[in-house]
Amino acid sequence: MTELSEAKQADGDTPITPGQLWIDGGAVAASSGRRRDVLDPATGELVTTIADAGDDDVARAAAAARTAFDDGRWSGLTPRKRAEVLLRAAALLREHAEEVARLESLDVGKPLMFTRTIDVPTAIDTYEYYAALAASIEGAARSTAFPSLAYTRREPVGVVGAITPFNFPLILSTSKLAPALVAGNTVVHKPAEETALSALRMAELLQQAGLPDGVLNVVTGGGAAGAALVRDPDVDKIAFTGSTAAGRLVAAGAGEHLKHVTVELGGKGANIIFADADLEAAINTAVAAFVFNTGQFCMSGSRLLVERPVYDTVVEALHGAAQHVPVGDPFAEGTVVGPMAGPRHLAKVRSYLDRAATAPVQVVSGPAHGGGGFFVPPTVITGVTQDSPFVQEEIFGPVLTVQPFDTEDEAVALANGTPYGLAAGLQTRDITRAHRVAAVLRAGIVWVNGWSLLDPSMPFGGTGHSGYGRENGPEALDEYLQTKSVVVNLG
Repeated sequence: MTELSEAKQADGDTPITPGQLWIDGGAVAASSGRRRDVLDPATGELVTTIADAGDDDVARAAAAARTAFDDGRWSGLTPRKRAEVLLRAAALLREHAEEVARLESLDVGKPLMFTRTIDVPTAIDTYEYYAALAASIEGAARSTAFPSLAYTRREPVGVVGAITPFNFPLILSTSKLAPALVAGNTVVHKPAEETALSALRMAELLQQAGLPDGVLNVVTGGGAAGAALVRDPDVDKIAFTGSTAAGRLVAAGAGEHLKHVTVELGGKGANIIFADADLEAAINTAVAAFVFNTGQFCMSGSRLLVERPVYDTVVEALHGAAQHVPVGDPFAEGTVVGPMAGPRHLAKVRSYLDRAATAPVQVVSGPAHGGGGFFVPPTVITGVTQDSPFVQEEIFGPVLTVQPFDTEDEAVALANGTPYGLAAGLQTRDITRAHRVAAVLRAGIVWVNGWSLLDPSMPFGGTGHSGYGRENGPEALDEYLQTKSVVVNLG
């Protein structure tokens, strides 16, 4: 796949070269010749096709990664030498920023203003951050009770199978590739079947940056390719981001082979507005928290809990916002909410809205978007109970439930009252309350007076049905390293 910089330019659409697998340093066809369609979520029209990898293609990619790891072409370099490649990759991504931003918008359907200002810059920052952390990969001398020279070594795990979802293809692949690579691992990356284009482009850019052949391999296709990657004996670790249901299967499959596993799964984030909050700022945060990325965000603020004295005011404002948030073409200036990433996810979200239409709840949605594509209007649901499926289940679209509460303890109980524990937030002017509530919310990350405040230095991950392991920060680097002890007897 080459020359993608012209994707969906202002003067019209330019066809994208059909994608191939990326194995052992080059683009190759799937052995079966099968291909999958890539659709433009804004129109439903065909953009291009990608190769549909079979078990033998996955095995070929894993074998290439195994060879590249075992011969030391990458793991044998010093961490600082590996960091130099990541820095060159970040520079190349910065050079091709507009191209990749447009490609990501076309593939996923997210507004171009976000891919320009969030997705691509975050990926650049992540490569640079882990390059800077390379110097921290070091062991330590230890004192023993007997005469010895004792020390530890921090070594790469081996071959990593990275499986990433459709909603943030560039960011979520980078959050795995950057720490895995700087730690000295080799990688087989299986991106989501709907949104694989930026993964293929990044493989090219990393190759241009000096990544040796076989160190990064990309296999595109459906869930069968991911399952084959989990089973493959050449793979030492699985790093998965996706749904809780799929995460259970991945963890079980990897467990049969005793592979290292991290799984970052679904969420049902609770955002709490206390009556003492800056109400205008809190309402703006609440809207952004549930419509960002069209609600296709595992850390979405999809549950809003509002202290009763300000409940009516907040609900009235949310109803107005739902009907006025700009929804439309991702490439149009000012668009805030684009389409769902594909027809499968559109059908899922619509099924919840159909259920809401006949449930004993109140629903306010924005106007329907005309002109085709996979659009869902921002929707606010009130009158829900804690056991409602709209509260308990991850909808993964621009749908917000709103519940009142009377006391701080009640708010915490409601917030913690789902099986998930990925993200949470609270809006208050009381700094003592902020620390007190943040300490008892069951979530891997808690935001105070804001939402989606993410940085490569700050780890995130789940508890409960939201998975285990951490992305970002030095904690993520640890997920791709293992410790070896060396003891030299001096007695």
